[in-house]
Amino acid sequence: MIKSFLSVLLLIVCASVYSQNTITGKLIDLETKQPIIGANVYVSKLEKGTITNLDGDFKLSNIPDGEFKMVVSFIGYTTKTFSFSSPSGNPVIIELQPSAIEMEEVIVSTPFHKLQSENVVKVERESLEDLKKAGAVTLAEGITQIAGVESITTGAGIGKPVIRGLSANRVLVYAQGVRLENQQFGDEHGLGVSASGVESVEVIKGPASLLYGSDALGGVLYLNPEKYAESDSTSIDASYNYFSNTVGSEANLGLKTSGEKWSYLVRGNYAVHSDYETGDGVRVTNSRFQEKDLKAGIGFQDTKYKGDFRYNYNNTNIGIPGEIGEQTTSKDIISPYQKLDNHIVSLSNKIFLPESSIDLKVGYLFNNRKEFEEESPDPALEMHLETLNYDLKYNAPVWGNFETIFGVQGLFQTNENFGEELLIPDASIRDFGVLGTTHYHLEKIDIQAGLRFDTRNINTQENGTVGEPGYFQAIDRDFTSYNGSLGIKFDLFENLTTRINAASGFRAPNLAELSSNGVHEGTNRFEIGNANLENEQNIQLDLSLEYRNEHFELFGNAFYNKINQYIFIAPTNELIDESSVFVYTQDDAKLYGGEAGFHLHPHPIDWLHLESSLALVIGEKDNGESLPFIPATSITNTLRTEFDSFKWFSNNYSFITVKSTGAQNKISDFETSTSGYTLVSAGFGGTIMIEKVPLEIRISGNNLFDKNYVSHLSRLKTDGIANMGRNISIGIQTKF
Repeated sequence: MIKSFLSVLLLIVCASVYSQNTITGKLIDLETKQPIIGANVYVSKLEKGTITNLDGDFKLSNIPDGEFKMVVSFIGYTTKTFSFSSPSGNPVIIELQPSAIEMEEVIVSTPFHKLQSENVVKVERESLEDLKKAGAVTLAEGITQIAGVESITTGAGIGKPVIRGLSANRVLVYAQGVRLENQQFGDEHGLGVSASGVESVEVIKGPASLLYGSDALGGVLYLNPEKYAESDSTSIDASYNYFSNTVGSEANLGLKTSGEKWSYLVRGNYAVHSDYETGDGVRVTNSRFQEKDLKAGIGFQDTKYKGDFRYNYNNTNIGIPGEIGEQTTSKDIISPYQKLDNHIVSLSNKIFLPESSIDLKVGYLFNNRKEFEEESPDPALEMHLETLNYDLKYNAPVWGNFETIFGVQGLFQTNENFGEELLIPDASIRDFGVLGTTHYHLEKIDIQAGLRFDTRNINTQENGTVGEPGYFQAIDRDFTSYNGSLGIKFDLFENLTTRINAASGFRAPNLAELSSNGVHEGTNRFEIGNANLENEQNIQLDLSLEYRNEHFELFGNAFYNKINQYIFIAPTNELIDESSVFVYTQDDAKLYGGEAGFHLHPHPIDWLHLESSLALVIGEKDNGESLPFIPATSITNTLRTEFDSFKWFSNNYSFITVKSTGAQNKISDFETSTSGYTLVSAGFGGTIMIEKVPLEIRISGNNLFDKNYVSHLSRLKTDGIANMGRNISIGIQTKF
């Protein structure tokens, strides 16, 4: 099927008419009329962009015929959307208004690719550059800097995103534009994706089943890959980071080159860390990990077709910590440990029609998960998960003020076991969904609505002997669901934006919930699945308020999430093989809370930034009992400075962050309460020129006062093991 599909694409490309529509223009300061150098110029519909040169000029080639919107942005100026026609005979002159407000970026995870100020759904976006500047060691740690997002961790190397109290199969992760599948139901292994080669992170908080189908009931973590080099240019970049706590290091090397139509990139990353040290000076035995990551891409674009082929290989060897033992900074992997190999192959295609376009994304993913126990060269557990997914969307011609998209999505998935132990049975999964969504735009009001139908088939194979531990019954179940969303964005007053959204979502039970029958690794629980589980179905109401002027920004988000047939695990009074028995069951539940904060950047001293945010979520069953793994309330305060130049350095920055996390006493039956704590982080950096080669230097410290604490979302909490103590990171990066 894939070969036939590629052949069709090749015919489309060969049949394209290579007309050379080119758009040229200049960006200038509205007040001084001086050219703006290095500004971003981006056509979201074409996913094509460039930057202005030393004269403020830009050129975009291979533009199809039609009407398009160009987004222009630069630090220190208001982001502007500019409409133009192709072909265009005259250069365009665009004036940008100086402003201390942070520049906006185009949101990719929503269907219409608009600026956040134009989106009906609130989406949080952070660049990886900013997360690294704030001292993030891993991608899982970096996303916790977004209000309302936390991470379930196992040591320093494993983290799974938690969005407003929901995690695992209730939160979808997208990488390279395709749905990431890597046994995400388990929280004892990581994302399987490195931060290397990721440009930015977008977070949809709340049900996104309309756009993404099953498992997006709690939200979406969307990882945007790095862009190709500008046309007719080549760049090489390299970086190195050292981490004091784990005596760890990370090296990265990337090469990008682009011609008029073809673009190429390749990037490699290697990270190695020893056991991390807690605040009381104890190293957590076997929390060490190693990670290798390779990414490559080939892009093509002309006036009729745009294609982007990406490949990512990620290999992680990570220890499974238990009790505290030998104190060492060795980086050699010892048993027990996991070896995870993750392959992602994606092909994104966009075909430009006279007044519409077709988007097709196809992904193939192979996840090989192995677990090695003491004194055995062979894996005790080995699972191969293969997934082929597709996403086809038709962007219909604009009719009046309506933008409309129709689409179909689906996946074919198989899971096979090759080890002596079985965590989940051999199985196959089939998904199919059809959707329609429309956006209605007026001058001060935007409305977005959509409907979707999904069906999922789960088929598992019988294994073992009936009545004995490790027996898996054969299951053949179909799950269907209808979902919709309705949202409105409007301006109550000048500079005040209001968003009100209602959306439903669903999640079919996963293989572990349906079929478990044995001791689950790392939990010391004998878990028994329930083959009769039904869909989780939810509806969430969101209210978002945002006020912005040139001096400060205020925001407040409130949500209420009602989940019917919420699946959870509960203890019984039984013991099997000296392990407590837990069973999967269902009950109605609800989560509610929100985020609030402000960002002060007084003009004209706009080098100064004061940011503060509060995140709160409460999760409970209808009988009043608390749900597990609900993050504690947290308050984060950050003081930042940014200077264009200071002595020999340019692009200077510094920050100090104080994050206070409250006690968590609202706990489930198998959790223990957690005390509150406060952590302080700080850092600074800048760029220095050495013989016309830029060298960026970063120094940051996390948990500077070496606080000995335990996070409520740490899986090592039950063993009485604390989180990481003080960590100083030093990084250098160059590009030429």
